[in-house]
Amino acid sequence: MKTRILESAANAYAYPLLIKSLLLSGKRYKPDNEIVYSDVCRYDYLTLNERICRLANVLTESGVGAGDTVAVMDWDSHRYLEAYFAVPMIGAVLHHVNVRLSPEQIIYTMNHAEDDLVLVHDDFLALVEQVGSELKTVRGYIQLSDSDTASATELSVMGEYEAMLAAAAPHYDFPDFDENSIATTFYTTGTTGNPKGVFFSHRQLVLHTLGMATALGSFDGQPMLRSDDVYMPMTPMFHVHAWGVPYIATLLGVKQVYPGRYEPNKLVGLYRDEGVTFSHGVPTVLQMVINCEAAKSADLAGWKMITGGSAPTAALSQQMAERGIIFVTAYGMSETCPILTMVSLTDAERARPLGEQTDARIRTGMPIPLVDLRIVDPAGNDVVHDGEAMGEVVTRAPWLTQSYYKEPEKGDALWQNGWLHTGDVGSIDSRGVLQLKDRIKDVIKTGGEWISTIELENLISKHPAVVEVAVVGVPDERWDERPLAMVVLNAGADLQADDIKIHLQQFVASGAIAKWVIPDRVEFVDALPKTSVGKIDKKVIRTLV
Repeated sequence: MKTRILESAANAYAYPLLIKSLLLSGKRYKPDNEIVYSDVCRYDYLTLNERICRLANVLTESGVGAGDTVAVMDWDSHRYLEAYFAVPMIGAVLHHVNVRLSPEQIIYTMNHAEDDLVLVHDDFLALVEQVGSELKTVRGYIQLSDSDTASATELSVMGEYEAMLAAAAPHYDFPDFDENSIATTFYTTGTTGNPKGVFFSHRQLVLHTLGMATALGSFDGQPMLRSDDVYMPMTPMFHVHAWGVPYIATLLGVKQVYPGRYEPNKLVGLYRDEGVTFSHGVPTVLQMVINCEAAKSADLAGWKMITGGSAPTAALSQQMAERGIIFVTAYGMSETCPILTMVSLTDAERARPLGEQTDARIRTGMPIPLVDLRIVDPAGNDVVHDGEAMGEVVTRAPWLTQSYYKEPEKGDALWQNGWLHTGDVGSIDSRGVLQLKDRIKDVIKTGGEWISTIELENLISKHPAVVEVAVVGVPDERWDERPLAMVVLNAGADLQADDIKIHLQQFVASGAIAKWVIPDRVEFVDALPKTSVGKIDKKVIRTLV
C-alpha cells in the first residue's frame, strides 16, 4: 500500500503522549474545583498541581530515579491521586499494591516488581513490619498518616508524607521521555500459581483516558461524566487504576471525592454531603451501599454509576432503577487497562421508564472508541453476529498490556495471532452489542451443550428472596458436568431448593432456557466467598462443593 510521510520542520516538537499532559486542562478550566479526602482535607486544582510537584521533589531527593519502582499501600485518598501523576511523571513506575492479598502474595508481588520505595499508610504498618524482612529490593519507606501524629512503627521511615511535602520545593520541571516508558504495574490473580504482573505505558494510559472520556461524556442520551459532575470511586485505586477514572476526572477538572477505606454508610454520607453525581463499582459493593442503613433514608435518584467486574444481576439492576440510580454496565479486565465496552442505549430504549430499561442496561455493551473486538471459534474463525452464536472474545486496542512482567511465555498465550484473548465467551448481535455468556473456565459443559452460568444466575436472582447467587459446574458421570447454585437469601426468608427450581420453570415455559438447564443442586449459604476486589470467587466455591 502506498503511503505518504511528510518531512517535519527541523524545530518541530515531537509531542510524546505522557501522563503529565493530562494535568494541563483541569487547572485551566476548573481551578477552584476541589479534591476531597473523606473528612480529612480538601484543596483546589492549583494546589493539586503544586502538591504533585512537591511529591516529585520528595521522591527524587529520596533517591528515586527513572526506571525505579515506587509502591503505594494506601486507601483511596488525595495522596494516591498525587502518586498517580508524580511517580510516572519523573520516569519511575507506580506499583499499585493490592493490600487485600495474603501476606505471602504481597511479598511475592513486591519482590517480583522490584519495589525500591514504599508509600505506606498507618493502617498497613503492621503488615509491612510483618513482611518487611522478606522484601529484597525495598530501600526505604515514607509514612502516610491521616492525623497530625504519625503512628509509631518499627520501620526505618524516611519521614511522614505531609511533613516531607511541606519541606519540598513547589516546582518541578518534569522531563520529556519515550512515551512507551512503563508508567504503572499491578498484579492480577488467576486460578492457579502466583499473581501475574501487568504493566502499562504512558502512551497507553493517555489513550485509554481519551477514549474513556469520549465514551463517558460525548454520546447522546445520559452522559455519565462531564466537567460539572462530582466523582467518587467505589473501586479501589489499586485495582486497574480505579478503572482509569481518576485520570479522566483530573483531565476534566471535576470535583473528586476520595472516601478512604470503604464503608457503605460513609460512602452514602459523602454522596449526600459532597454532592456526588458519578461513581463506579463492582455489583457486590453497590449491593452493600444500596442496602446499608444510611441509604434507607437517602435520596439516591440521579446518582450515575458504572458497574463492572462481573455481571449485575437482574435483581440488583431493578433495585438500582427503583432508587432512581442511572447505571450502565462496562466490561474489561486487568490486562485491558481496563475498559473495552460500555452500554449505549438506543433512542427507543432511553424513552422507556427507567424501570423498564434494566435489561438493556445490564448488557455487556458496545466497544468504546478505538477498541476492535471480535468473537471467534476455537480455530480463530469469526462467529456470526446473530446474538445467539457464541465464541471467545478477542480484542485489539492501543492500551492493552503487551505481556506479563517477566513471564513472556504467559504473554504469548494471552496474545495469539495479534489479538488479545480474554478467556470470555460471548455473543454479538446485529447492532454490534456484546453480551458475555461466561468465562471459558466457568461455562458448564453438559451432554455436549453449554450452559452460561451468568444467564442462569441472572434468572435465579429474579426471585424476590434471593440476594446473591453463584452457579458453578460440578462433575457428573453421565453428563460430564451439571450446574450447582449457591444462593444467599434475604434475612428471614425460608426457601427450599425446590422453590428455586419451581421459580426457574417459568423461564422454561417462556422458552428462555431448556428444562435441562435447571440446577440439580441448590444450596443456601450465609455469604458467598469474594476476591480481594469484591467479586464472587468461583475458584473457592468449587473447592466447597
